[in-house]
Amino acid sequence: MIVKLYISISLFFYSLLLNGQQKGFVDFKEAKAVLSVEQDSKKVFGLVDYSFEILRPIDSIYIDAVNMKFEYVKLNGEQIEFRNDFNKIWFKHKFKPQINYKISFYYEAFPNKAMYFVGWDNDAPNQIWTQGQGKYTSNWLPSIDDMNDKIEFDLSITFDSDYEVIANGKLINKQINESTTTWRYTMQNPMSSYLVALALGKYEMSKNGISLEMYYYPKDSNRVEPTYRYTKDIFDFFEEEIGVSYPWQNYKQVPVHDFMYSGMENTGTTIFADTFVIDSIAFVDRNYITVNAHELAHQWFGNLVTEVSGTHHWLHEGFATYYALLAEKQLFGDKHYYWKLYESANQLYQQDLSGNGTSLLNPGSSSLTFYERGAWVLHALREKVGEETFRKAVKSYLQKHQFSNVETKDFISEVEQSSEQDLSEFVNLWIENKMFPYDEALESLKQSVFIQEYLMVDCEALNSRCDYYLDATVSDQAKSKIISQVPDRLTSDVFKNSIKVRQAIAENLTEIPIALKEDYESLLKDKSYKTIESALYNLWLNFPDERAKYLNQTKNIIGFNNYNIRLLWLALHLNTLEYQTDKKQDVYKELVNYTNSQYNVEIRMKAFQYLEAMNLCNEQCQENLKQASSHYNWRMVKFAKEMLRNY
Repeated sequence: MIVKLYISISLFFYSLLLNGQQKGFVDFKEAKAVLSVEQDSKKVFGLVDYSFEILRPIDSIYIDAVNMKFEYVKLNGEQIEFRNDFNKIWFKHKFKPQINYKISFYYEAFPNKAMYFVGWDNDAPNQIWTQGQGKYTSNWLPSIDDMNDKIEFDLSITFDSDYEVIANGKLINKQINESTTTWRYTMQNPMSSYLVALALGKYEMSKNGISLEMYYYPKDSNRVEPTYRYTKDIFDFFEEEIGVSYPWQNYKQVPVHDFMYSGMENTGTTIFADTFVIDSIAFVDRNYITVNAHELAHQWFGNLVTEVSGTHHWLHEGFATYYALLAEKQLFGDKHYYWKLYESANQLYQQDLSGNGTSLLNPGSSSLTFYERGAWVLHALREKVGEETFRKAVKSYLQKHQFSNVETKDFISEVEQSSEQDLSEFVNLWIENKMFPYDEALESLKQSVFIQEYLMVDCEALNSRCDYYLDATVSDQAKSKIISQVPDRLTSDVFKNSIKVRQAIAENLTEIPIALKEDYESLLKDKSYKTIESALYNLWLNFPDERAKYLNQTKNIIGFNNYNIRLLWLALHLNTLEYQTDKKQDVYKELVNYTNSQYNVEIRMKAFQYLEAMNLCNEQCQENLKQASSHYNWRMVKFAKEMLRNY
């Protein structure tokens, strides 16, 4: 709850309010917003009602509102004095407890962040979508930036009938107007303002059961199954494992163009990057499962219970990462689970070696710390207290603090009560300590025979048995490790292994012996875009006389949603001077065209990189690069600005 006193209050309390520290005066209960969006002017506007309760007498309150205009401001139907400082709207009144209050107003906003108008002035798909976390919903909807104030939001949005509008909650009505439609969504339970979501675009929807609604672009109907594969299984697993029913009315997932993150867990409505919309071949190497499970887990950890402040951010990200791991363990087995823990432990160890390790309670910690170290805390804690005790504690933690805010001590207290253990030493080692406890983590991992085997298999160790390991029934990970260490000792028999081992061959065997040429060429037929990309490049490099053959074999393969194979193919085509000489100009135009805004940021960055490497970034390419430097996606901006320094 955020409250601010007006100027008549003492300067001391006023200062507290200005810094968002004064709480306990007002509790915003419900927000009803009737909105319209104009894509041409990039404007959002409408009528908003806030119902709230006064907890202690106060003569001014505020709502966060960045660069907005207000009219028709009323309190319980009567005009009220207000002040707009273009950061907040202040309402002046002698507010008293035990009176039901409702603030109503009309507003207009032209948001420059948190709501993004994509494609309307370029060739990207026409979309409008929001991102509140880290950006503040108050840039497009008057709201409360403090995540400690939870409100029930009901949104009605009017827009062009040719598009679909998706928001938090249950769609209870669609009113068809002359050229527009009004979508009315309602929530049953309160949430923090940063979780309010809106997405407008050309979508179709696949439904799985009562609760799951999965959206996709009409052109991607054949990618729905591989993209959303196992979604129902993950949903059901979480309800059983967590022991608390899904807390919201339904669950929607919406892909959007050039999203700045992998996904965002808005309440009941995850928005994610459309680069995760994939086909069955891409599923092998780059699927949506981890992001899917992570964002779904947030519906309990982050949305149902919310951190008090960034100091406790691991209660969101660590829990979501850990429960996504548990879901993947359920789907793919123990080896997968322990392998991902092993990888993250080594990443955390390397972070410590570089001097960047921090306590898990440091609000400035890296994502690696919040996500992966947070997950490790829960893995270690589950081992320490036992599975049933751990489950009992998590269930109690969620039920006791549902729809409210928490600190680390709230969770630890539940585990201590359930286990009847003092966890102070555990907390010091795993949570408070600056260094990740790598030795303890490694001992935990060694409980897995699979990890023991992986650590044992090592061609660089004394008395190693490399040739034996390559032929033995050791894991794919162990064989891949050997291949990376001694790619020059491979034989034809090694190619008879799984798709993952063959992928390791493609990536590590860069100097291809004539004796293995035919075996290596077979990699171009694997159901793995990652394998094909590596194999194509290495074959092209090793056998110049047969470049045309390899290019002909792969000319119709696009690859992942970042067009990894197509872009490589275009670059190799341009560098194979004798190949299709009459088509060079068309190939060059196609490669330059991929730097345009209609393509996702990954395609554009790859195209820019190839053109820069060949010194072929022409005027159109450089103009697109300049445009990219003002993109809303921070990765695109950083990339473009760094590349522009070279011109």
